[in-house]
Amino acid sequence: GQDLTRGIWGAKRINIMITSSCLDTNLILSTYCYLSAKGFYSLRHLSNPVIPVVFHTKSQLSPRCFSFRTMTSHSGQDKEGASGGKQLVVDPFCFRQFSESNASISYTGTVFDMSIQEFEEIVNSRYDPANLKPGYAPFCKHLFLTNDFTNARLNVLPITRENEHCIRTKYEARTENELPVLTRFFDRKLFEKSAGGEGAEKEDVFPVAKYLDLILYSREQIEKENAAMGKESSHGGKEAAPWGIVSIKAQDVDFELPMTPMTAMRNALGKDEGGSGVPLDRGAYMAACDYWKDHATVN
Repeated sequence: GQDLTRGIWGAKRINIMITSSCLDTNLILSTYCYLSAKGFYSLRHLSNPVIPVVFHTKSQLSPRCFSFRTMTSHSGQDKEGASGGKQLVVDPFCFRQFSESNASISYTGTVFDMSIQEFEEIVNSRYDPANLKPGYAPFCKHLFLTNDFTNARLNVLPITRENEHCIRTKYEARTENELPVLTRFFDRKLFEKSAGGEGAEKEDVFPVAKYLDLILYSREQIEKENAAMGKESSHGGKEAAPWGIVSIKAQDVDFELPMTPMTAMRNALGKDEGGSGVPLDRGAYMAACDYWKDHATVN
């Protein structure tokens, strides 16, 4: 890394030729991570700028030229806003899903060990607007990504006679401004003890998820909800990324799982109570009830 990058700081773009003697995916990925930590935000094929290096396996690589772009570029296609040219940013509401945030200490869902910056770099390198799927409202979209870059584990599991004794309930609010609602979940410690017993491997109880469901809200909707709840705009109102990641679900399917009935209820509340103000869809609500009567999250 030191030899590779000595003397290049201040450059707006770095071109790197990957030769046939350097077809090592791990080496390429580590180079990407090193430079991204130094402020370079994307690594792409010059011949096909929409395909990031991290998609490629060793067998697919051939001599190519790749390009890093810096956060300080201001001309042509390198022009960036406050979001560093990113289409996706992790919204502060979702910070609780990253261990670097103090909010993760009390969060009982999926928490990522990687930094928010690293996560944003990877998901933006894989972003394609053609892959956005509709959500429960026009301002909501889903982006499903293959989970080959985190150790996030499944946290939605079927309810069986063998594990139903591990279910607990509590009233819970996601933020201090929200109204608490009743939630149902598997108690993680009880479930681990019941499912695996002493000495059981974590992988056997909670497998690594095959996919991540990134739930996106439009910038306009995020600002509306922040204003309604008396919260400051994201990044002082200077955030330019069109999509904010408000939640990340680890799952084994590349399509949307029904939101919990209580989440649907909460969303139907006004924005000042933590909802989005979208009227309840009875059909979607009944489908959610049908799914969640047999499933529960692990907290």
